[in-house]
Amino acid sequence: MAFPITRLRRLRSSEPMRRLVRQTELSPADLVMPFFIRPGKGERRPIASMPGHYQYSVDELEKAVGEAVSVGVPAVILFGIPEKKDSRASGAYAADGIIQRACRSLKNRFPKLVVIADLCFCEYMDHGHCGVIKNGVILNDPTLELAAKTAVSQAKAGADIVAPSGMMDGQVAAIRKGLDRAGLEMTPILAYSAKYASAFYGPFRDAAESPPSFGDRSSYQMDAANLREALRETALDLEEGADMVMVKPALPYLDVLSEIRRRFDAPLAAYSVSGEFAMIKAAASKGWIDERKVALEALTGIKRAGADFILTYYAIEAARWLD
Repeated sequence: MAFPITRLRRLRSSEPMRRLVRQTELSPADLVMPFFIRPGKGERRPIASMPGHYQYSVDELEKAVGEAVSVGVPAVILFGIPEKKDSRASGAYAADGIIQRACRSLKNRFPKLVVIADLCFCEYMDHGHCGVIKNGVILNDPTLELAAKTAVSQAKAGADIVAPSGMMDGQVAAIRKGLDRAGLEMTPILAYSAKYASAFYGPFRDAAESPPSFGDRSSYQMDAANLREALRETALDLEEGADMVMVKPALPYLDVLSEIRRRFDAPLAAYSVSGEFAMIKAAASKGWIDERKVALEALTGIKRAGADFILTYYAIEAARWLD
């Protein structure tokens, strides 16, 4: 029925009324906090392009994660910066690798915390790409063996979830097979199924010290123009054994997020990436926007579009604001 019988403003008349009929609820339980781990002790190096974020040594990581836990953030995702890089990413799957040490430390200190290990090789390769290289070409199939090996190493060290992000064809199947053979069949896989070759990753590459030494990642990460390809990638990852899937970045790809939510029933994550975070921080520092309101609006939009949980550099701040 039309106006004047129907007046939608009746349901917006007060904060308690708006809260009562709110269709999307964002809570700290929806958030995952990323952390960057580096070698050493007592290390807490600021990341210039990501205000408030640091590269942590394992001992300092415990303190930072404790802050996340204290405000109700239930999960973290870890990115490693190894002591040495090489052409086989050996630091990624070493039993005493930086991520493996961090996983053991965090699971010992916070047994109920969900620890997600990012599984990619750009931080560990001396060329900064996400796969094995021969004659300047990123090779898909030889990279799969390293992916399976790394997943087993991370899971044995205590990672609750392994999250392959390299966008190599067949990586989920290779990882699932490797985990099952190692008796780790209960370790879930969170696949970066729709990971785009995005310009929004710039601050992350500073934080993870992982810019490619030549070219870019367009031959394996997705073209920003493509939606149907994301649906194919997601379907394939689920067929190969992914337990959860992800869209990355989040805000420029809400249509992709929404369509994947409509088509698939698996748990769906969205990664609100470093560029999204840095833009809000930069605008807020100039006084151009209300940081709290804009950040929460952006995260609510991501949740509304279909994300079950959100990886965000605002996790700790947002959890405080929501509380």
